[in-house]
Parts: sequence; C-alpha cells; structure tokens
Amino acid sequence: MTKLRLSVLDQTPVGEDHTPDQALRASVDLARAAEALGYTRYWAAEHHGSPGFASSAPEILAGALLAHTSRMRIGTGGVLLPRYDPGKVAEVFSVLASLYPGRVDLGIGRAGGPAHDFPERLARLRALLGPAGVVPHAPVAPQMWLLGAGRESARLAGQLGTEFAFGHFFSPSGGPAAFGHYRAEFEAATGRRTRGALAVRVVTADSAGRAEELAQSLLLWRARKDLGHDLPMPSYETTRRHRWTGAELERAKVHRTALVSGTPEQVHSTLTALAVSHGVDELIVNTLTPDPADRQRSYELLAEVFDLPAVHPEPAVAAAARL
Repeated sequence: MTKLRLSVLDQTPVGEDHTPDQALRASVDLARAAEALGYTRYWAAEHHGSPGFASSAPEILAGALLAHTSRMRIGTGGVLLPRYDPGKVAEVFSVLASLYPGRVDLGIGRAGGPAHDFPERLARLRALLGPAGVVPHAPVAPQMWLLGAGRESARLAGQLGTEFAFGHFFSPSGGPAAFGHYRAEFEAATGRRTRGALAVRVVTADSAGRAEELAQSLLLWRARKDLGHDLPMPSYETTRRHRWTGAELERAKVHRTALVSGTPEQVHSTLTALAVSHGVDELIVNTLTPDPADRQRSYELLAEVFDLPAVHPEPAVAAAARL
C-alpha cells in the first residue's frame, strides 16, 4: 500500500474555558504546526450560529492560514455553496489562488440552504474558475473538492471530474459504496483514475486514559448538540462531574462508532485499516478538544506514528509568525 498522507479538517472548536477569538488564533497556530509536522493540506470548515465552533467564514480563515504557511495546501472543508452566489465564490478563490498559486483548495459542501439546484451551481462554479471565467484568472486554478457523505455527492463529483472527500464521521458505513460510484463516474467522465480522500474524526493522546478523557468530552458535546443543547465543548472537569442522562448515553453510543480514539498505536492500526477498506491514500483528520494544546498534541502524535516528513517554514513565514 502507498504510504498514507494525512491532512487536517479544522472546525475551530471553542472550549467552555476559551473564547471564539482564542479559538481562531489557535487554528492559525495549529496550521503552522501541521505544516512543520508534514501534513499535506489544511481545511477550514464552515459553521454558523454554533457556540462550539468559530468557523463561520472559512475563506477568510484560509487567507490568514495561507499567509502564515509556505508549503502546505490550504483551503475549505467546505464552503456551503447553497448559501452563496457561485460567481462570488469563484472571485474569492481566484484571488486567493492568484496570491498563493498552487496551494489553494476549494472544498464545497451542499448543506446550508435549498439544494435542489446544487448540481447546476457546482457546474457554474467550476466553469467560472476556468480560463474564460472570473477576473482575476489565477495562474493555477484552485483545486475543487466536493465533500459529501452519500452516493449522490459521490456520483456528482465523478461526473464533474472534481476531487471527492467522504465524511466518515457523518456516515461510518457508507464510504466504500460511495467511493465505488465516484471512481466509476470519474473514470467515465475523464478517462483517468482517482482515489479521493476520507475525512475521519480522531483523538489520541500520550496514554489510553488521557485519550479516553478527550473522547468523553467530545462525545458529551456531540450528544448535547443532538438533543438541542448547542454549547461550547465541555472541559474535562465538567465532563468528569457530569451525570449522563439516558438520552445522552444513547447519542454518545451512536457517535462512538464514527470516532477513532486511543493510543497512537491503536489509532494507527484503525486508520490504516480504514484507508485500505476505502481504497484511499489520504486521510483528512478532524480532531475536536476543548483545549487547543490537546488538539495540537493529538496531531503531533499522529505525525510521529505515521512517520510524516517534517518540514521547516520558509524564513518569511517564520518571521510573520512572530508578529
């Protein structure tokens, strides 16, 4: 099997002991660390109105991350296209790609609004990023990714010849079938073969006990959110003291199936098996913790256990990081 590449999907989580502006700065710090650790790409997610996430403008965050990194691909995971005019999205990402040629990803999601015309919107956006599209025309167009958790998105990505990332943490059992549809449609449309990437929710730590503590915080936050209590991520102390309701335990059990957690060695084994079963050579890792230091440590441990190729920032970027 080809050596796995790891990337980052960042939802900019807000812990109950932190503020949204601190979470945004933590994302910039994590992106710099991820580049040095050897991650392939770093995507900013889009969420609105949720106290647990500070990621409401991924295109703005992507611009900041591009300015603070020098090699890693940066983009969105993803822009919720039903909310926006495709022309404006094309202009924003053409500007980013003109400033940072060869480093910009445009990940697109179909949530956030009426989706009946989503295929037409996506096709228009793809055309507007071409040579006869918007001004400025970037010397290297953004790489377009369609993000999804079902067969319909997979087929559409294949038909349009875009890259495709499947959200395992939304649908832990539907990936192999979706990738089958994607690859068949992509080869029929382009005459080329592709593999796509798998987005997986992961937490790891220096010990099994600590990893479980991180997992419990994440599962409590997710269970509460499902039950209508959308809050910042609970601290470990809050989680330890919490008396779980039956409904919360049931929701946590459901989400546990889509969470990869444990020691680095345990996580390595599970993630490798997932990559094989889905036929991918890139995993896009999503890690949510209430404390940014624990999130960064989780990514550090993954980089170590997967033996990612560490790199060093260019001098200009290192100087910018000190500002």
